[in-house]
Formats: sequence, C-alpha cells, structure tokens
Amino acid sequence: MFKLNRDILYLILKELQDDKKSFYKCLLVNRTWSEIIIPILWKNPWKYLKKGNEKLLLNVIISHLSEESRNNLMLILSGHYNYLKGSYQKPLFDYISFCKHLNLNEIKRIIDVIPDKIYEISIIRNEILKLFINENRVFTHLYIPHQFDYQIHLIPGAKVCLSELQLLRCHTTIDDKILTGLSEICKSIKKLELFIGWSNNKYGIVKLIENQKKLFDIRLNYYYSRANESFFEVLENSLIKYSNNIQSFKLTKQPITNILSSFVNLKRLELHDGFHYMPWNCLENLSLPFLQVLRAIGIPVKVLISLIENTSGHLIEIKIDDTIYSGINNAMLIQAIYKNCPNLSYLKLLIKISNKLEFEKLLINCQYLNGLFLILESYNDQSNIYDGLLKILAKSSPTNLFKFKFKFCYNHNFKSDSLKLFFDDWKVRHPMLLQFALNDDYDDLIEKYKAEGIIKRYDNKASYDDFEWIEKRV
Repeated sequence: MFKLNRDILYLILKELQDDKKSFYKCLLVNRTWSEIIIPILWKNPWKYLKKGNEKLLLNVIISHLSEESRNNLMLILSGHYNYLKGSYQKPLFDYISFCKHLNLNEIKRIIDVIPDKIYEISIIRNEILKLFINENRVFTHLYIPHQFDYQIHLIPGAKVCLSELQLLRCHTTIDDKILTGLSEICKSIKKLELFIGWSNNKYGIVKLIENQKKLFDIRLNYYYSRANESFFEVLENSLIKYSNNIQSFKLTKQPITNILSSFVNLKRLELHDGFHYMPWNCLENLSLPFLQVLRAIGIPVKVLISLIENTSGHLIEIKIDDTIYSGINNAMLIQAIYKNCPNLSYLKLLIKISNKLEFEKLLINCQYLNGLFLILESYNDQSNIYDGLLKILAKSSPTNLFKFKFKFCYNHNFKSDSLKLFFDDWKVRHPMLLQFALNDDYDDLIEKYKAEGIIKRYDNKASYDDFEWIEKRV
C-alpha cells in the first residue's frame, strides 16, 4: 500500500481543517494521522467548540491538572459536578501544549457551565488559567472578554508565554492595569482588534499601542457615543504613528482625525457605518494608491465613487453592501469601477436592472473577474425581467469568471426558461460555481446541467458568506 510522506500528509490534512466533518473522520484513521491532526486541531480548539460541548472540553482541560490540583477541584465540585469524577484519565497527548490561541472568552464560557452555587469558582478559574499561562506555553493570539479584570499579566510565566503575541483582540473597557501590564510584555503585536465601549474606555490601550514595533493590521469596532470623542481622538492619534506600516484597517465609525489620509501604504480597507447617518466626507479626495481590497457597508455612494476614482488600479476585491442609492448613482458607481479597476477579481455589488448596459461594460473592461456576487434590484415584476442580465453574463463575461452568487432585493427570482438559456449559452465556458435560493421545482433543471458539466457545484442558500471562494481557493 502506498504510504504518504508525513510532511505531505500534514499539508493535506491542514487543508481540511475548516471542513470539520472530514477533519474529525481523519482523526480516527490511525495513530499517525491523530499525531498529525491533534496539533492542528488544538492550535485553536475554540473554533471547533459547539454549543453543548462545553463540559466535554472542560473535562479534557481538567485532565491535564496535577493529581494534587485535581483532588482539590474534586473537593470543591463534590456533589455539584459528579460527571467529572470519571474524567481524570491521563490524556494521550499534552493537548494544551499545542494551543497557540488563548481565548479567555471561551475559557469563561466553559467555566460558566459549572453551577452558580459553587462559590469557589475563582479557584477553578485560577487552576485552569495556570494550565494555559506558564513558562512552558507560548501563545500567538490572545482574546480578552468585555470588562475583564483578572490580572493575567501577573500569573507566573506570563512574561514568557505572552511575549510572542501577534494578535490581540480585546475591549477598551478592560482593567487599565491589565492593559498597562500587557504593554510591558507584548511588544510584537501585528494585528490589533479593539471593541470600543459606550463609556469607561481605558487609556491604557494607548500605551499598549505605543509600545508596539510590528503593528500593520488595525480593526476598530465602535459602540458610538459623542461623550467618547476625546478618547477616540487620542486613540486615532496613537495609531497615526504607524502610518507607514499599516496595511489593513477596519473602521465602524467616521474618524475624528485625518487618520485615513495618513495610511499611505494601505492595502485593505473595511468601512462599516452601523449608525447610517455619517457623511464620511473624509473619503472624498482620499488617495490610497496601493489599495487592493475595499469592503464597505452603509457608506454613501458619492464618497465611495470618489475613493475608487482615487485608487491607482490595484483594487482586486470590492464588496459594497447596504447602501441606498438611485439608479443614476448606481450607474456612476459601476462606471467608477470599470474605469479604475482593471485588475478586479472579486466584486459584490447591487445592480439595478435599469443599469444592465453599464454592467456589461464592467464585464468587458474588468477582464480578470473571477467571482461575482450580484444583489439584484428591480421594481418591475415582469416574469422575464432578468432575461437581459443573464444574456449579458453569458455573452460578455470574461474568460476567468465562473463563480456566481445572486441575491434578490424583492420576492423575485430567475425563471426556469431564462436559466435554461443561460446554462445552454455557458456550455463552452468553465463549469460554474453557483449559489442562490431556489425552490424545489428547479432541482431537475440544476441536476441536468450538473450532469452535463456546465454547473460544477450549486448551493441552494439564502444566506451568503461573500467571498469564501478566496479562502478555499476554489
């Protein structure tokens, strides 16, 4: 029997880690496969934690405790947590040694399954945290929950196991002592995601930012309040220091400072206006010559057009959601894209059917398009309203374009005859990946064209993950 090289097997199994069903099956093949999969699985075990499985994971974690610590826990839990009594079999692997993501949110979640009547809950928490935070562990990712006040930086070994941190995700409302303590330990953070509260934001986060040497990815999630504007300004100014290094930036509120114009080397920009009343004038005449990815939710069309026009042709991904605009503005946005984005690979955009001819120009000018997510809007309820759009797709799609998602603003859909013509016209092209919601009446039609090799894969979904194609490299 052919035997795969262990390194090759590792690379193959690593590719399966997001396919949980297949990944778990591989775990049961034999010990060799288990030895390869366990480190991958336990690098970030929290992402595999399903609701209802908290007790199982807690059992595995507690099984790593020393005999003395286990006995102490049993005394505390006696009569309240009987299912732990048989859980102390020595684990086959030192699972925690493989963990690189210290997720204090999820640790709190598994501890929360312990009955409230156990008043010594802090002792249990301390024992579990000591399993993770000590001189024998090194973490690259740290996630801290809202209003966290446990002084993790004072746990023996914290200086070692948190010194190589690359990603920190936390709330700016956590205890200032923790933020200050972490600023002395963690100086090589590359990615920082902050959740900024309505009030009680701590300025210790500014010191932590100022102590970093490798910061290049910032994500600011605001819970907006005008009372916090002085804090916002100080925070934004602390980030401007890294203006030449920042390559990825997310913002959920119009900035107070000129922070965006300072990020001259920005490659990825995500904007999300959850408040829907900000003009975002800071985007007008903003020049981001190296921008490759633009994702926008609830941002006015006028300023998005200006932003796209001031890029230098490097945009490869554009995603625009939840934006209200007229037919004229929709046409102007489509024009801005096909005139300024010749290298575009992935596009998510609302298309008003009245602008289908402008859309055809986009297909003709953006010859590197690979994936298209169209949100279709038409007030006309004629049965053949989308025929013209499908004909344009079949006729003018660039050679590389074969990944399609469709979403309808109203209770519309493609008619079966229209789809049949579209699929027939696609026969000489690359088999398509197709996703949109259809009722069961279309099953035979879809299966027919799958059998003919015109549709490679079809997902009947009403919910969408945008560009998962990119991550899965399909």
